[in-house]
Amino acid sequence: MRFLDANIFLRYLAKPATPADQAKLEACSVLFQRIKRSEEQVTTTEAIVAEVVYVLISPRHYHLSHQDAAARIRPLLVLRRLKLPHKRAYLRALDLFATHNFLDFEDALIIAQMERQGLTEVYSYDTDLDRLPGISRFEPLR
Repeated sequence: MRFLDANIFLRYLAKPATPADQAKLEACSVLFQRIKRSEEQVTTTEAIVAEVVYVLISPRHYHLSHQDAAARIRPLLVLRRLKLPHKRAYLRALDLFATHNFLDFEDALIIAQMERQGLTEVYSYDTDLDRLPGISRFEPLR
């Protein structure tokens, strides 16, 4: 098993700017096809998924909408041979992220992890969380 870094996802998901980028896209396409056909197993982490989403929506990079970024990365995360701890939580976070444009992906991950653990209350100064039904946000008191 090998680990997938963010740049592998991004080379596959983003439009190539140069011939060298095109070659990398093609190589990454072959890799993801091998994973899809169960010829190879890979793993990654929450930090990598968050980085990929961040770069895809960043105005400095690809400037995708929340919905477009989630739609691009979801087919990769559902691959059986891509191992990711708590994969269902990441998929739920993508759903939340695509549905609620005011959420950043890290907050969507927080909510997905809270749901997974049966939690409804969070300490946070992020007032955007107040807009989510079923979530109660608290600020620490002195």
